[in-house]
Amino acid sequence: MALLALMLVVAACSNSGEKSDGDKKDKGGQASGQVEIFSWWTGAGEEDGLLALIDLFEDEHPDISVENAAVAGGAGTNAKAVLATRMQGNDPPSTFQVHGGEELNKSWVAADKMEPLNDLYEENDWMDKFPEDLIDLVSDDGNIYSVPVNIHRGNPIFYNKKVFEDNGIDVPTTMDEFFAAADKLQEAGITPLALGDKESWTATQIFENVLAAELGVDDYNKLFAGDIAFDDERVVKAAETFGKMLDYINEDHASRNWQDSAQLVASGDAAMINMGDWAVGYFVNDLDLETNVDYGYFTFPGTEGDFGVITDTFGLPKGVDNVDDVKKFLTVLGSVEGQDAFNPLKGSIPARVDADPSKYNDYGKDTIEDFKESRLYPSLAHGSAASEGFLTKANQAVNIFVTQRNVDNFIQALQNAAPDM
Repeated sequence: MALLALMLVVAACSNSGEKSDGDKKDKGGQASGQVEIFSWWTGAGEEDGLLALIDLFEDEHPDISVENAAVAGGAGTNAKAVLATRMQGNDPPSTFQVHGGEELNKSWVAADKMEPLNDLYEENDWMDKFPEDLIDLVSDDGNIYSVPVNIHRGNPIFYNKKVFEDNGIDVPTTMDEFFAAADKLQEAGITPLALGDKESWTATQIFENVLAAELGVDDYNKLFAGDIAFDDERVVKAAETFGKMLDYINEDHASRNWQDSAQLVASGDAAMINMGDWAVGYFVNDLDLETNVDYGYFTFPGTEGDFGVITDTFGLPKGVDNVDDVKKFLTVLGSVEGQDAFNPLKGSIPARVDADPSKYNDYGKDTIEDFKESRLYPSLAHGSAASEGFLTKANQAVNIFVTQRNVDNFIQALQNAAPDM
């Protein structure tokens, strides 16, 4: 009994001076001197870019370690599900990847889960380093809620240069020219437009660009703000044009993902693909194609001077105690050095307008210039233009339309989904 009592006293004395691992962590689940970076960047290129960014941060802040909490799979689908569970359970990561626009604002800002970052922008003199339209995408009611690390463009069409040259095809600048080229290619036995809509966002991305071409940037934004109805005659015309484009796609589109459809263009079995410019990384790094030699690119007809913008951003969730550490990471992420470490490897361009173009390939240099000069419109397919609830229903409507081609039913489905925007 005496021995047991002595042991208890020793244990009590020991515990009084040493906290458990749980006590060492803050209420947001992060140990002091550590930041948890939550993303879905696990693929080639994107993971390399993230690791380069983390290395830069740890070089600048050796007293702060980084936990890379990336979740693989499904273009972010798996990660977003995990994030939702954590946020609802008041266990936020230190910071997390989220698309600028409504994916940020209607999911997390509206739920009062994010801290404003106006002070961080002022301290770093960022207000003129990011385009005003881009800052608007990460803002709500006058407050800025995240820092953009990159820019992808959703309205390029990539094409096989040899196929175009062999068939005497000029780069189309209008939809009429596009359809004329598509007819000529089809007659030559070549699929004009590659599509892999095993995941329906790829077809939704084509539709959003047809909408932007038909409506223009201002009215495109009004459509998703609810100021223009989905039965507007121009939306109907866009649906008809979208349906006509689908007459030129590969028959096996439903069994392919976007990489599989890009392979059709690389091999010359198809001539063109409308894909976000992450396709550049795939063409160059995975398929060993040379930019402006093996493949070329042009702006989706009708959207010249406009830029379909997709931006990955990171913010500061409410409920984390390591706020200063997170802000230090966001500062590096928003810096010229951070953006130029990340984006050349990711295959994207920097969100800042003062980054170093010499670090980017020919496509990147062209896109950097276009980004500075173009009007931006947010991507529907990638969560920027409308809420997740609307996007889910829009993807379903697009998926049905690709199969059935019934314009009236398609428009009605979009109208029915509109209250969820």
